[in-house]
Amino acid sequence: MIGVTVSGCTVVPGMHMPREITKSAAQNSLPASMVIQEIDQQLLDAGTGTQMHAQRIVAEQLLGSAPDGYVIGPGDVLQITVWDHPELAAGLGAQPATQPRQADAPAGIVVGQEGSIEYPYAGRVKAAGLTTDAIRNTLSRRLGEYFNSPQVTVRVASYRSKQVFIDGEVHSPGVQQINDIPMTLMDAISRAGGFTDNADQGRVLLTRGGKRYVVSIGGLVSAGYDPSAIYLRNRDLLRVPTRSESGVYVMGEVSKPMTALPEPDGTLTLADALSQAGSFNLASSDPRQMYVIRKEDGQATVFHLDARSPVAMVMANRFGLLPGDVVYVGSTDLTAVYRVLSQLLPAVGAGLTAAVVAK
Repeated sequence: MIGVTVSGCTVVPGMHMPREITKSAAQNSLPASMVIQEIDQQLLDAGTGTQMHAQRIVAEQLLGSAPDGYVIGPGDVLQITVWDHPELAAGLGAQPATQPRQADAPAGIVVGQEGSIEYPYAGRVKAAGLTTDAIRNTLSRRLGEYFNSPQVTVRVASYRSKQVFIDGEVHSPGVQQINDIPMTLMDAISRAGGFTDNADQGRVLLTRGGKRYVVSIGGLVSAGYDPSAIYLRNRDLLRVPTRSESGVYVMGEVSKPMTALPEPDGTLTLADALSQAGSFNLASSDPRQMYVIRKEDGQATVFHLDARSPVAMVMANRFGLLPGDVVYVGSTDLTAVYRVLSQLLPAVGAGLTAAVVAK
């Protein structure tokens, strides 16, 4: 007679333990930088860590009064007219003999890189950092030494000194010139042809002076702010990422583990992510063990939801996910036991075979 004994102690997390004890043990085993928070009405009302909360902070940093009037900069092209003095028509700039290229400056006087222009009788005139009115006053004063009460007009023929860059999921990415009408974030996107179908409108990245802001169009509106009130500055960089870059990982006992993608407006709730993953695996999942793992600024937080009741799923529909979140659905005790046994049975079978061969 052959006897095979399998000894040992197998402990399955959560087996024969109340949920409160399981959660306490999980908390004690987590690193000090990680905490567990229940997804409940209090958490949802606080709104901390949500998209709306983040957009309130962004609004405080970016929203403000409209920028000052346009000032001339290097590369701008000026058109200067002195009325009743056709001999100064050269101030309009020489007309090109051939068809100009798109990158060529239009007719006029180009402000040099040092920030000044040259004009007959007036000599070198500073232009950078000044308005057209200030330049006109300077020219009128200097030309008044040679002409009686000259009438001078100064206008910008081409705005080329200030620009923003827009890239990513827009129909016409590239450089957008800032003119005398202040450019807003929505103006820049509109000039670039608008968002594509793959654009994540909830994570428009604005880089300014080495600092990056994450702007959500829908999030600002939901928080009570107007996205068209965000004015852009010279050399701002806008990037519109694809929705695939803002995915959430759904793992564990779901029908099809996957990366859940946000809606075009950038929103994605816990209920949406579960729906995309085919909801719970009815044969192996434990709805009591639904977790969202989030890491921000080096701080890891685990959110827990007991999803057995319909009320819990209503809260899941209100709990917004952020890019990079991990949604994990735990398994039942029976599933965990089965997986442990499935690992032990091959070893038992090997032991039986060895015993028969030895006999």
